[in-house]
Amino acid sequence: MGRVRASGVLYVEGARRRALALDPRAAQLWADLGDQVGGKMLRPRLTLAAYLGLGGDDLDAVVPVALAQEILHTAMLVHDDVLDHDDVRRGRPNIAGATRARLAAEGVAPEVARAQGDAAALLGGDLAIAAAVDVVLRAPLAPAVATEVVGLLVRSIHTTVAGELLDVAASSELPGRTDALLVAELKTATYTCVVPLLAGAALAGASAEARDALTTYGLHMGVAFQLVDDELGVLGDPAVTGKSVLSDLREGKRTHLVALAHALADDAQRRTLDAHLGRPDLDATDAARVCAVLRATGAVDALHREVDARVAAATVALDSLPAPLRDHLAERARTLVERSA
Repeated sequence: MGRVRASGVLYVEGARRRALALDPRAAQLWADLGDQVGGKMLRPRLTLAAYLGLGGDDLDAVVPVALAQEILHTAMLVHDDVLDHDDVRRGRPNIAGATRARLAAEGVAPEVARAQGDAAALLGGDLAIAAAVDVVLRAPLAPAVATEVVGLLVRSIHTTVAGELLDVAASSELPGRTDALLVAELKTATYTCVVPLLAGAALAGASAEARDALTTYGLHMGVAFQLVDDELGVLGDPAVTGKSVLSDLREGKRTHLVALAHALADDAQRRTLDAHLGRPDLDATDAARVCAVLRATGAVDALHREVDARVAAATVALDSLPAPLRDHLAERARTLVERSA
C-alpha cells in the first residue's frame, strides 16, 4: 500500500501546484481533497489482490489503477457527506467542514459559510471523479485495458448514483418500502468490491470464469460490508468510527437494520422508531431509545445472520480461483465484517 499512498500524494500535490497558478482557493480545494484521500484502502487492496492473485506482476501498471479506486472512493465520500449534512469524516473536518471553519474564522456569516462549504465539497468530489479517470489514462496500460478500466469506473459511478438516489428517496418513505439490500448492492457493493476486483482482473487478463467468481464474491461481500457499516453508524463508538452516531438517525436512513426493527417491533417499539427516526434535532437520549429498540426487537441479531449468510455465499463463490487468492479473499471477508470502524 505504500506505493499507492505515495502515488496519491504525488498526484494531489501536482494538481495543487497547477491549481495555484489559477487561484489560491483552487489550490486550497486540492489540499483539502488530498486530506480526504486514504483510509483503510480496502479498494486498492482488492485491486492489487486480484491482479497479483491472477498472475499479474507489473506494479507500475497496477498501482495507478489501484489508486484510481481510492480516489473514486474519496469522491463518493465527499458527495455522501453533502447528502448527509456531515462536517466530519474519519474524526476530522471534511472538505465542507474545513471550508466552513476557515470562512467562520474570517467572519463570514454562518449561512454563507454553510452554502460555500457545500459548494466546495460538491466541486471537490467532481475533481476526484475526474482525477480517478486521469490517473488511469496516465498509467502505462495498453489502450484496450485502459478503456476497460475506465469503463469499470464509469459503471461504478452510474450504479452508485442509482443507489444513493434510492437511499435519499427512502428517507421519506416508511421503513421496508425501499429494498435496503438492493440499495446496499447498488450504493456500495459495486464500487467498493466488484469494480476494484474486476479492474485487477482486467489488468491480469483473467478468464470470464474468474471474473464471474469475483463479481459474485464482490456483490455479497459489498452488501455485508454496508450492513456492518449501517450498524456501526448507529451503534458504533464515534471515537473509533470517526463519525457521529446521530447522523444516520437524524437523516432517517432506511437501512436494512431499521427495516428489520420496524418489521419485528411491537406497537410501542414502532411508535418509538416513528417518533424519532428522521428528527433533525434528535439528541443522545432519544437516540439511545432508538438503539434500545434495535436491540430489543432482535433486529441486530437478524442483521448479523444476514451478514454471516452473505460472507458464506461470498466465500463459496471463490472455489474456482487460485488457492492463494481464494484464501486471501476469504480472510478479507471475515476481517471486514468483524471490524469496529
